[in-house]
Amino acid sequence: MGCRRCVLACFGYYEDDEEAADARPSPVGATGRKRRTVMNLRSLSLEDLSRTLETTSLHAFTLDELKAVTRNFSTTNFLGEGGFGPVYKGSIDGKLRPGLAAQQVAVKYLDLDSDGVQGHREWLAEVVYLGMLSNPHLVKLLGFCNQDDHRMLVYEYMPRGSLENHLFKNVLASLPWSTRLKIAVGAAKGLAFLHEADTPVIYRDFKASNILLDSDYTAKLSDFGLAKEGPKGDDTHVTTRVMGTHGYAAPEYIMTGHLTAKSDVYSFGVVLLELLTGRRSVDKNRRGREQNLVDWARPYLRRADDRLHRIMDPGMESQYSTRAARGAAAVAHSCLQSVPKARPRMRDVVEALEPLLAQDDDVPMGPFVFTVGGGAAESAPAPAAAATNGAGDDEPAATQGKWHVKSAVHAESPLPLRKGDCWVTSAAKRPESPPGVI
Repeated sequence: MGCRRCVLACFGYYEDDEEAADARPSPVGATGRKRRTVMNLRSLSLEDLSRTLETTSLHAFTLDELKAVTRNFSTTNFLGEGGFGPVYKGSIDGKLRPGLAAQQVAVKYLDLDSDGVQGHREWLAEVVYLGMLSNPHLVKLLGFCNQDDHRMLVYEYMPRGSLENHLFKNVLASLPWSTRLKIAVGAAKGLAFLHEADTPVIYRDFKASNILLDSDYTAKLSDFGLAKEGPKGDDTHVTTRVMGTHGYAAPEYIMTGHLTAKSDVYSFGVVLLELLTGRRSVDKNRRGREQNLVDWARPYLRRADDRLHRIMDPGMESQYSTRAARGAAAVAHSCLQSVPKARPRMRDVVEALEPLLAQDDDVPMGPFVFTVGGGAAESAPAPAAAATNGAGDDEPAATQGKWHVKSAVHAESPLPLRKGDCWVTSAAKRPESPPGVI
């Protein structure tokens, strides 16, 4: 029995029986059994869970402690809401727990009154998997709260948010190519680690919103509520209820409920395609075949040498390595094969993508664009790369008008424009003289 099933069994909860019960109509007798299961879950004590996870470094927080951390779950600390529930930003000081450094955190909140047994199942899966597993490309779980009907998870704070927000919700700046590729490699390493763990884990819900980014745009997988242990021995798959997100799930999993590590590989191919195209996996606002990203893009992936440019994200303004983009497209195409056995392992995906990070010698160089004076520069949105007429905010007027590149084309954080600012769109090199003045 694997680590997750052992922990669940300690609480009188057997996952396979619960999934089977959910998958079929419930007779009267089954209703009573399900109620007893819910009662067992709700009666799980903080001490029981703490003893079970005593070999981990997780902290068991109280409700009052997390209220203080988040200012009583203030709306000003609200970060967003996912399938699990609302997420709040918090701040922990160095005195709260011995060995717990002062830091910012993200607190996920679930109330069992609304989500019941399924919500508790996902909460428990997160505690078990992230309590047992540690990797630079998995979000770090610091602790949990299990008090009355309250279930919370406390994570390290990821200041850049989710990949979904950067790809589809940030209208002021587009992710540069090098950052997209770095994110793809990091996410691939996270999946490869899960698949190759002593007890293999199938993530089952790999998507852009579950990829979080730290200050350096390092990708970390979050939300392990749907994760499952992989098949053991001679078994080729795990049979389970079909769960996940439409547009990311592998076709064979949707049709049969047979789950393998290659199901994750397919989902990775979808996200890699989103990084290439800047389009959502499913977009009902588009016409016909374009609503499904994989169906629309597959013909272009087959002929990437001469057709890939037609589907690349226009937000990058062609500022990407053609060779690296074709290499990434080839990986996406292999991950999206209809036959699971034809897809690569995630370790092979990492080995194919990582060398592409160094292929930037064929990125086209565009013109310098700059503004001088006026209010337009003050109100304009920040571009993807900036250069200013001075070394800092307090530069004396006598030095204005000199070119000084403040950040390169692939700057991670766009800079706000001020009066007299200059900015470049595609070159990181200082020109001999300004090409013109507007």
